[in-house]
Amino acid sequence: MKISKDVLGLAGLFATSAVVHLAKPSVYQPLMPAWVPRHREVILASGVAELVCAAGLLHPRTRRIAGWSSAALLVAVFPGNVKMANDARRSSSPAVRSAAFARLPLQLPLIRTALKAARSH
Repeated sequence: MKISKDVLGLAGLFATSAVVHLAKPSVYQPLMPAWVPRHREVILASGVAELVCAAGLLHPRTRRIAGWSSAALLVAVFPGNVKMANDARRSSSPAVRSAAFARLPLQLPLIRTALKAARSH
């Protein structure tokens, strides 16, 4: 089965984000809610999870489980996006505020794409 452009895009997004998670975890440190323990380890683990999801989305035999895993990962990192938006409210930059709040509804089409991948076989 051929991979759709949106699923391919999601895999690319995960792969790109994973590289940043693993190469420069400090970028994600400000997104970590205080209640999450061991921030650096969680950031690195989420980078590995993103790589695994990206790779899994690319192959028909693993796309189903990778789709479900991708949707779960997107839901799991959502509190970080909420924290980023909440923190951005104090920013003097309208661009920072806009970008932070724009991420919140953008999670929905990403989750939808992950679920689409999970339903494809």
